[in-house]
Amino acid sequence: MTGFLIFIVIPLVASLTISLFSWPLLGTSEFVGIDNYRRMFSGEDPAFYTILRNTVVFALLYTAANLIISTGISYWLQHLPNRFSRILRIIFFIPVVTPMAGNALIWRLLLNDDGVVNSALSSIGAPSLPWLNNPKLAMGSMVIMSLWQGLGYNIVVLTAGLNGINPSVLEASELDGATGLRRFFQVVFPILSPTFFFCTVMTVIGAFKVFAQPFFLTKGGPGESTNTIVLALYRNGFSFDKLGYASALAWVLFVIVMLLTALQFSQQKRWVNYDS
Repeated sequence: MTGFLIFIVIPLVASLTISLFSWPLLGTSEFVGIDNYRRMFSGEDPAFYTILRNTVVFALLYTAANLIISTGISYWLQHLPNRFSRILRIIFFIPVVTPMAGNALIWRLLLNDDGVVNSALSSIGAPSLPWLNNPKLAMGSMVIMSLWQGLGYNIVVLTAGLNGINPSVLEASELDGATGLRRFFQVVFPILSPTFFFCTVMTVIGAFKVFAQPFFLTKGGPGESTNTIVLALYRNGFSFDKLGYASALAWVLFVIVMLLTALQFSQQKRWVNYDS
């Protein structure tokens, strides 16, 4: 309880308080009430709705791709011999535990205009692409890099869920003529749905907190095309000396994530099956 109070409750109350002030890193703070929030939603800060849209677009693309790909890979791993399945799970999980900053810098070297990817394209006669200098390609590059980094976690969790399915249920479904995709969607997925729901909630939360990828890979550019809420929060607090506005951004993000999480929990009875 002491740790919870010191590291969770007090910082939350402090950040909410700071969000009501014009609070520089050095100097005297000034109480401004809800002016920081008004500035955001009134359009006085022209970048706010852009970074909000970028964050939502990234979260949608990343979450959908992550869940689809990780579920497919997990289902494939389940049908491999146990030894190969374990080795591949370790390989997929390695990027998860490696430093995000180092991974992003390596991907930046790969995707630069004169990087490895464009050199490979040139070697086969294909045109080079501005991976990090085109708004749409930059967002796509950020999603791909994030997938490479984060797929392993969901793969391990979903594989564990699949391994927990009673083999007799699968054998009975085969005897009843359920094979291939039909067996997956009518038998496997309903049993796997609690694990899939957990992965969905955690992936959405992680996607909205994205920071290292735009910070190291694209610097939020070109323009504001890959700037996200957490990156804008960091810049306002530590580059622009606006701790009050940064705290307000943090609380807006907190409310968005809480509402999305509550929405997911409110809808889980429609498709999550806990009776299996």
